[in-house]
Amino acid sequence: MSLDHEAIRRAYPSVVMIDDGKGAFDASGNQVSLNNSTVAAARVALDAEAAAVKYKSDRMGTYTGVGTTVYADWREQMAMLYDDILAGKVDSTGSFAIHNKTVKDANPKP
Repeated sequence: MSLDHEAIRRAYPSVVMIDDGKGAFDASGNQVSLNNSTVAAARVALDAEAAAVKYKSDRMGTYTGVGTTVYADWREQMAMLYDDILAGKVDSTGSFAIHNKTVKDANPKP
């Protein structure tokens, strides 16, 4: 039997040791009784947090070098904005706004 160690630690902060065959134990060596629904709820919370972080890291991909979202380099974005200012298109019709909206539409918030 394989236990979800991360979810157990989230649901039961007093747990310091987990043995897939024996269960979970606190610092005194006492076995902690695990409730499957409590562990499942902790897994849902952990997955939601991971999705939020993944969304942020994906959106920051061009800045960190990691991620799947493809924003133009900041220099290119500044050039788009400058060109839009000169063309009088500092609104939703400018290339800067269109580029950023396209990226955001392709990568909606979770």
